[in-house]
Amino acid sequence: MAEEISLSILSGKGGTGKTTLAVNLALALENVQLLDADVEEPNDYLFISPEIESKETESVMRLIPEVNDDKCTACRKCVDFCEYNALAMMLDNVLVFEEVCHSCGGCKIVCPEDAITEKEKELGKLRHDSLSNLDFWQGELNTKEEKAVPVIEKLKTKIDRDKKVIIDSPPGTTCPTIEAITDTDFTIVVTEPSPFGLHDLKMVIEMLNEIEQPFAVVINRAEADSDYLIEDYCQEEGIKIILKIPFSRKIAELYSEGIPFFDKLEGWDEKLQQLYQEIREEALKQ
Repeated sequence: MAEEISLSILSGKGGTGKTTLAVNLALALENVQLLDADVEEPNDYLFISPEIESKETESVMRLIPEVNDDKCTACRKCVDFCEYNALAMMLDNVLVFEEVCHSCGGCKIVCPEDAITEKEKELGKLRHDSLSNLDFWQGELNTKEEKAVPVIEKLKTKIDRDKKVIIDSPPGTTCPTIEAITDTDFTIVVTEPSPFGLHDLKMVIEMLNEIEQPFAVVINRAEADSDYLIEDYCQEEGIKIILKIPFSRKIAELYSEGIPFFDKLEGWDEKLQQLYQEIREEALKQ
């Protein structure tokens, strides 16, 4: 069996076409695993498995400190230790702000009175569905929670290296994005031919170069009279543009109805299969 690769798909901002490419590429291939790591607003399921919310879930838990007021002597060591201001002293009681706690466990360690224990709290959940040629996993951060990285870490434990792995990453250059693409063999950056698209593309590429992640660019909503914005920049920087997805009313109509376009528009299933093979060859050179 040919060696498969893991591929992360990224964009500088939301709405650029990252999910469009991830979903259509996954469906155009065989023996694929698609992970939706955009856990703050996952939407691959709309095209892949609309009923996934009814599927069995797996919780992602984290530990939160609990303070025993009877043991606490208000020494403030835990409050002074916490770099994230998740603990505060109110009169002689320690208050815990769960939303900003990073679950490091340091407050429990520094407490001289053994007054701090830890409780589990659900941070998010994973959902799963198996289709004929596609193994689909979705990470989902709970409402009011802020820390997406642990959910993405848990999601990535489901990676099956015997499959073609595609990770739909969070947009931007934040910690969740970096966690999603770390340890993948190759990254596709999806952009659009506009000044905003170019601006965000530059930020993403700076980040990818910093972490030495191999990548190539896909232009979505490509138009002959505006592609030069991206093409000129990529040519100057020696960046490969690996595919263009045209500005198309038909693609937009299909997207709005939750229908992937790969098998509705002539030739696109073959184009996407060729795209994967080209990416695979690039990745295996690294």
